[in-house]
Amino acid sequence: MQLLLVALVVVVFVGFVLFKAVHIVPQATAGVVERLGRYHRTLTPGPSLVVPFVDRLKRTVDLREQVVSFPPQSVVTSDNLVVSVDTVVYLQVADPQAAIYEIADFLVGVEQLTVTTLRNVIGGMGLEQVLVSREEINTELREALDGAGSWGLQINRVRLKEVRPPAAIQESIERQMRADRDKRAAVLEAEGRKQAAILTAEGHKQATVLKARGEAEAVVLRAQADAEAKAMRAKGEADAIGMVFRAIHEGRPDQRLLAYQYLRTLPEIARGDANKVWIVPSEMTKAMESLGGLFGGRETPAAGGPPASS
Repeated sequence: MQLLLVALVVVVFVGFVLFKAVHIVPQATAGVVERLGRYHRTLTPGPSLVVPFVDRLKRTVDLREQVVSFPPQSVVTSDNLVVSVDTVVYLQVADPQAAIYEIADFLVGVEQLTVTTLRNVIGGMGLEQVLVSREEINTELREALDGAGSWGLQINRVRLKEVRPPAAIQESIERQMRADRDKRAAVLEAEGRKQAAILTAEGHKQATVLKARGEAEAVVLRAQADAEAKAMRAKGEADAIGMVFRAIHEGRPDQRLLAYQYLRTLPEIARGDANKVWIVPSEMTKAMESLGGLFGGRETPAAGGPPASS
């Protein structure tokens, strides 16, 4: 019975020793081990063995990137205005040993370093410069926090979350911004009206020029068409006169034929209502006398003389 009790005690002791000797470190964390009160080694993720009652796991450190937002800090600018500044720091533990042994609390150290750097940087700027120089302030904060590398930290990014001026100053800035926007809107509206007027005038000008050019071209075309028509009529009349002249010349008409044609034309001349007076050429009377003698068959005898023989 005593042996069984001793064996049970030995098993429990061995189990307790094994339990104290095996440590499982989670992923993305590191464990700092001390041996007899002094730093011994850093445990990596996974199972690790330590010497019980000699080694002690002092602390595990998160190796992931941490986003630390600090409370708003009141900072005085160079023109004696108090602004409230919120900052966000993105940091990561690069050396767990230094993060534990070089500083008591690295988050407090980063916060105080950020506050002092903000007061130094913003204290040398005016309010307007602070509001438009966020990138410059972020860069200077990033350079100042590089000193945290001795604490085993890696500062990835520093950002100004918000810069709040006093309420009265903020209201004045908003009024100024509204006035500037109204001014820009009025200028843009005036520029738009000006451009619209210019484009309208240019459109009227071009339309007038095109209309005048079209009318001029139409007049020229009509004149050319009239000239061509007159030329064609003149040519036709000339050809007709030439054909009539050739026909008359080839037919060799005598005075009797001309008189006959004149008599055929007389009704056409008399058809007009305005034709009241006819003028007959003297040569035409002679031709008519000859024509009358032709239709009479013989000449008229003289008064008291004998009739003409057949």
